[in-house]
Amino acid sequence: MITKMKFLTISGPKDDIDHMVDRYLSHYEIHLENALTELYGAKTLRPYTSSSPFNEYLERINKLLDYLGEKDSEPPVTKDKPSVETIRYLIEQLEKDTEPYHQKVLQYTKLKDKKQESLELIAPFINLDYPIEKIIHMEYIRFRFGRFTRSNYSKFKKYVYDVTPSIFIEGVQDEDYTYGVYFTPLKSLARVDAMFSSMNWERIFVPDEYEGTPKEIVSQLKNELNVLNKHISDNENIIRKLLSPYKNTLLKTKQRLENLAHNFDIRKYAALTHDEFVQKETRYLLRGWMTEKAARQFEQETKEDSNVIVIVEDEEDTQEVTPPTKIHNISIFRPYELFVRMYGVPNYREFDPTSLVALTYSLLFGAMFGDVGQGFVLAIGGFLLYKLKGIDLGGIVALAGVFSVLFGFLYGSFFGFEEIIEPLWLHPMTSMTDLPFIGTINTVFIAAVAFGMFMILTTLILNVVIEWKNHQTGRALFDRNGVAGLVFYLSLVSIVLLFMSGNPIPATLILVFMFALPLLLIAFEEPILNRLEHTQAESDSSVMMFIVQAFFELFEVLLSYFSNTISFVRVGAFAVSHAAMMQVVLMLAGVAEGGNINWTVIILGNLFVAGLEGLVVGIQVLRLEFYEIFSHFYKGDGKPFISILR
Repeated sequence: MITKMKFLTISGPKDDIDHMVDRYLSHYEIHLENALTELYGAKTLRPYTSSSPFNEYLERINKLLDYLGEKDSEPPVTKDKPSVETIRYLIEQLEKDTEPYHQKVLQYTKLKDKKQESLELIAPFINLDYPIEKIIHMEYIRFRFGRFTRSNYSKFKKYVYDVTPSIFIEGVQDEDYTYGVYFTPLKSLARVDAMFSSMNWERIFVPDEYEGTPKEIVSQLKNELNVLNKHISDNENIIRKLLSPYKNTLLKTKQRLENLAHNFDIRKYAALTHDEFVQKETRYLLRGWMTEKAARQFEQETKEDSNVIVIVEDEEDTQEVTPPTKIHNISIFRPYELFVRMYGVPNYREFDPTSLVALTYSLLFGAMFGDVGQGFVLAIGGFLLYKLKGIDLGGIVALAGVFSVLFGFLYGSFFGFEEIIEPLWLHPMTSMTDLPFIGTINTVFIAAVAFGMFMILTTLILNVVIEWKNHQTGRALFDRNGVAGLVFYLSLVSIVLLFMSGNPIPATLILVFMFALPLLLIAFEEPILNRLEHTQAESDSSVMMFIVQAFFELFEVLLSYFSNTISFVRVGAFAVSHAAMMQVVLMLAGVAEGGNINWTVIILGNLFVAGLEGLVVGIQVLRLEFYEIFSHFYKGDGKPFISILR
C-alpha cells in the first residue's frame, strides 16, 4: 500500500536551524527536496553553506575511545541530549587529564617506530658474523647491502658471480628475496655495481648508529623495543584507568555528536532568504515530503514555537508534482517488496502491487512445485532465514513453501511418494481432459491457461481503474490495456469458451460485433485522442503509412495477448515436470521394484530436485510476474521515499 504524503515548507531564523532539526525534525522521517531547485528563479535565495563544527569533536572523542578499545561499541540506551557546550567541556577536561601520558605514548611510539624500522633493515643480514662498524670503516674495500629476487639470484650465481671481482655473503632468504652483502676492491667498485645492477640488485642502507654484529644489533634492538613497549603499555594503562569511569558517557557523547553531524548536513537541502534591506541572509527554507499523519503531528508539535513556521500544502496545490513513494504493507507481504523494487518503485499515483505479487507468486510457485514434504522444508528454511538473518528472500521462500504444501495435498505428493496421501484434486501426470477441437490434454495445462486468462482480465480491469482514477480517460478507454483491450480479450475468451462448449452462433456474433470493434479502437487510439483533446498529430504521415503502422501494431497486440496467455502453460508443465523428476528418483531408489528402498538416493534425490527445480521455478514465476502480469497495469517509474534524518 502506498502511504499518503504531504508537502511541507519549514522556515525559521537562520541560526535556529540546528535547534529546529535537533528538537523536532530529527524525530520524523522526511524526504527533503533541494529548496533552491524547488524555488528556482527566486533571486533572494542563496545556498546554505557552512563547515560542520562537529567533525573535530568526533575525531577527538574517537582518540579517547581508542584507549578504551570501545570505539565501535554500542552506547547504552538513553534519551539524554547534552549540549555542545557540555560536550566541549567533557572532551577538553579529559584531554587535559590524559595529556601528559598521551605525550609520553606519542614520544615512545615515535622512538619505537624508528627502532622497528632499523630492526627490519638489519635482521635479513643476521648471518653476517662481522661487526657493522668495521665494515663501514674499511679503507680499501667497499660494501653493498641489498637483495635479489630469488630467480635473479639463481641467474647471478650461474652467470655473473664467477666473473665478478667481489665476495658475496648470503643472508636470509624468504619467499621472494635473497638478502646479502657483497665486498669489492675500491678500484673495481663501479664495474661491480654495474654488474650487480644488471641483475636487478636492490640496495639496502642499514643503520650505522649501532655497533656489533647484525645478530648482536638485532638482539639489542629487540630488548630496546620490549622496554619501549612496556613504557607505552604503562602509560596507556594509566590513561585507560583515567577514562574508564567515563566509558558510557563517552559512548553516549559520540553518538550524540554523530547525530548532530548528520543533522548538520541538512543544510545542503536548505536555502537562505536574502533580506535586501539589511543586506544579509536572515531565514532558512526547507521543503520536503512527510506522511500525512507525521506532517500533521509535526505541524502540531511546532505550533507553539515562534521560531518555526510549518506550512502543509493541500493536495490540490501539489497536483503538478509527483511525491516520493513510501510503501507500507502487512508483515507477511513485506518481503515481496524486494521483487517490486527490482522491477521499479511504484509511482505515487498508481497501485502498489506488493500484495498482488505476494499472493500470485506464492500461488503459482505452489502450483508448479506442489509437494507436502519439500514445501514444508522450504517453509521452515525460509522462515528461519527471514527471522534470524533478516533476508527478505527467506520470507518469500517461506510463504511459497506454505503454498507448496497446500498444492502437495491437492496433488497427493509427499517427498515424491504419491501413495501416502490421497490427492484432494488430481495427480498432475495422469489426469487428462477431453476438449473439443483439441482432443485429450493434461488437466493442469487447462487449469494453468484458465488461471492465466483470469489474471490477464484482472490486471486489465486494474489498469482501467488506475488510469480512470488518474484522470487519464483516453488511455483508460482506448489503450490496449484499457477498456478496448479488456473488451477485446474478454470477447476472445468468450468466443473460445462458446465454441468449445458447442455454441457456435453466439460465438460468431461476438466475433463480429465485440471482437473487431475493440481492435479498431486500439488501432485508431492516437487520432481519437487527438480529436477528443483538440490537439494536432505530431507527424504528417500519409493515410497509407498510418494504416500500415496500425496493421503491425494490431498484429503485435494480438501476438502479445496470445503469448501472454500461452505463457501460463509453463505452470502446468512444471507441475508435471516435478512429478516426473520425483518418479525418476523413486525408480532409482528401487521403490517401483518393491524391494529394499535405498533411502540415501531418496534423500539426495529430494535435495537435488528441491534445490534445482525450486530455483528454476522461482525464476519462472518471477518472469510471469514481470512480463505477463505487470506489463498490463504497472509502470514502476516512481521515486523512492528516502528519509534524510532517520
